[in-house]
Amino acid sequence: MDTDRKFIKLFFIRILILLAAVIAIVVVFDPFYHYHKPLPGLKAVLTDKEYQCVGTLRTFDYDALIVGSSVCENYNNHWFDEGFGCTTIKAIRSYGATADLCYLLDSAFEKHDLKYVFYNIDPSSLSASTEPTYEATGCPMYLYDKNPLNDYPYLLNKDVLMNKLPHMLAYSLISDYDEGDSYNWAQWKHFSKEMAMGLYTRLPVVKEMKPETANTKELAGNIALLTAQLEAHPETTFKFFFPPYSILWWDNAYRNGERDAVIYNEKQAIKALLEYDNAEVYFYQDDRDIITNLDNYMDMIHFTKEINYDIYDKLSRKEARLTKDNYEQRLDNMYNLSQEIVDDLIKEYYN
Repeated sequence: MDTDRKFIKLFFIRILILLAAVIAIVVVFDPFYHYHKPLPGLKAVLTDKEYQCVGTLRTFDYDALIVGSSVCENYNNHWFDEGFGCTTIKAIRSYGATADLCYLLDSAFEKHDLKYVFYNIDPSSLSASTEPTYEATGCPMYLYDKNPLNDYPYLLNKDVLMNKLPHMLAYSLISDYDEGDSYNWAQWKHFSKEMAMGLYTRLPVVKEMKPETANTKELAGNIALLTAQLEAHPETTFKFFFPPYSILWWDNAYRNGERDAVIYNEKQAIKALLEYDNAEVYFYQDDRDIITNLDNYMDMIHFTKEINYDIYDKLSRKEARLTKDNYEQRLDNMYNLSQEIVDDLIKEYYN
């Protein structure tokens, strides 16, 4: 009987030692950067934004952010470091909803003073819900809530130990991984008009155009979220910019009856942002050469890394900046271009 008890006791002691060793390994190397920045000699290997983004915002050293949806993942942080004299990391949420991005901004501002925020505004973000969607979409909230008592899904996770951690070590010590390319996905994608058109399901019938004020409530809430950031952080320069979506996106917005509301939402948002001294707004949606060439895209929205560089380059030179005097004309021109797209330019691809 005593022998059995000793065996059971020894078994449990060994299990506890094993669990403690696993926890220690995860905490020390921390592939999700939940507890600390990379150890000396290791790179910041960032490939899983839902699991890593919040941790990096809390533990890394930086003074600038690239904030936005998946179209921002292919910027190289080092471009901004060199062009603006800062240290940049990404705050990315695939959907790019304002509430989610402001959640990330709040996480960053907890312990960091930022010189710049390079903020990508997707049109859909201005009519999205004003409540964060992380929990509702199944994100690992134990990495978001700052409660160490529920970290066990991370600390005792076979995939973390056997996959994520070796992946981080291999990319750090063996490969030529570029830390500036955090969350980059472009190297695995094909960009062409055939690919873009193949992923576009075109509505056979044009719906009735919705009123331009169709999203008034959501719009007001999202504008309030953005202006609250400007008011809370007057020392930070926010560089807002609208990315160039393809003519397929504009064709879809028109056929869905959403085009007029999109333009109206953008006008109202820009008008509000331009009231703040620490806000700059740039408009790249109307770049005809880019948006009419579907070889720049893999679908309606996502463009090549070369377009990302083009946007960065224009930002660094303050090209296409909007002012109180010119923003309405630029948006009216975008409206006219969108009409030209559906009346004529799209016919090159759809007869």
